[in-house]
Amino acid sequence: MGVVSDAQKSYRLLRRALASRSAVQSVRRTLAAREPHPRKHFKIAVYFADGAVNMYQMRQWYRPLAELAKRWPVVVISRAATGAQAMLGEDAPPVAFVPTVRDMERFIAQQDIRIVLYVNQNTRNFQMFRYGRRWHVFINHGESDKMYMTTNQYKAYDYALVAGQAARDRLSRVLWDYDIDRRTIEIGRPQADHYSGTLPYTPDERTVVLYAPTWEGDRPSAHYGSIASHGEALVSALLATGEHRVIYRPHPRSGVVDSEYGAANQRIIAAIAAANAADPAAHHVFDDGPELGWQLAAADVAIVDISAMVYDRLAAGKPLLITRPVDERASVDESGYLSSCEWLFAHAAPKIVSEVARVQGDDDATARLRTWVQHYFGDTTPGVATEKFHAAIETLMERWDVEHERHLRDLASEDESDDQDDDEMSL
Repeated sequence: MGVVSDAQKSYRLLRRALASRSAVQSVRRTLAAREPHPRKHFKIAVYFADGAVNMYQMRQWYRPLAELAKRWPVVVISRAATGAQAMLGEDAPPVAFVPTVRDMERFIAQQDIRIVLYVNQNTRNFQMFRYGRRWHVFINHGESDKMYMTTNQYKAYDYALVAGQAARDRLSRVLWDYDIDRRTIEIGRPQADHYSGTLPYTPDERTVVLYAPTWEGDRPSAHYGSIASHGEALVSALLATGEHRVIYRPHPRSGVVDSEYGAANQRIIAAIAAANAADPAAHHVFDDGPELGWQLAAADVAIVDISAMVYDRLAAGKPLLITRPVDERASVDESGYLSSCEWLFAHAAPKIVSEVARVQGDDDATARLRTWVQHYFGDTTPGVATEKFHAAIETLMERWDVEHERHLRDLASEDESDDQDDDEMSL
């Protein structure tokens, strides 16, 4: 059995290496066919060290960054070939492919980067932190109450752009000696101003239910995924009514750690296909597309795991159920919205039809939702978050100017001191 397992691992590694090599060649060909990046042009860089599997973290920032680029030129510094390949084929900002540290040094020397934005906590971020005299800013790829949102890694950044007061409260509870007021800036969720996509069905009298589970997690404290514990039962129940339309949007990493979790995901996908074959008017949707927005806006009720999807949906201000992890070791922060959310326990998953009806008609739950939306995102009026994002960048650019001027004065002072020392030596 061990020999078979080792052979499978070797095959996966070989396949991954071949895919990476192919991606490198593709990226280099694509960039060679394009005009080179102009020198001293970009002021803002988004550092992305991940491959295609984590592109969801970048895609949600495409449109906010496009708006920002109208004022400050933006480039993505991409370290992984598959990530760069994906972005070069999409509506992403300009991409600089810098797989090695030497490549990165060369590109940085050619540009005027003043702010570096980070969408995740990849360990290779530290290779970029070596560059001083520029702001390193964590912007994240979502808002949630996961343990990930309170990591001590926040201290490695000069600043963090956070969604709202809930994020500040969360960091204050966990991080020691961290200046929340100075190092965090509230911007709401600018991605919500750019929700995109068109409905793949014609709306009718069916109740639309979005089920958007996360992946299985790579450690017990992050075992938030519900596909195996809740998903099959709840999707089967909804498909059987003839009165519901299911939009199933699983996390793209579902099954990368646990093959059984991945198998459950595939069974749900197959069940949706079978239901559509039996009743073409149902138009159930398996959604693995890059665009996020229409799903959140269209669903009458959403069912999500503990993940950023909770808060993406929360910003929509519409009913949602959150799956309760079955692994008691999963870290659940119940000091925020999760203290009064609508939980869906595994034993209640087969009764999802009645649960959906309940949250749709619960006025108290709706009122609580409005309160928490304000706490997590502030003013969600369309356009306000984008204004906050741009204002935050303007503030950081102004602070960069102040520090840069101070640096130039210090250099001038040092030169003057050296000249005086030379004069004294000559005497």
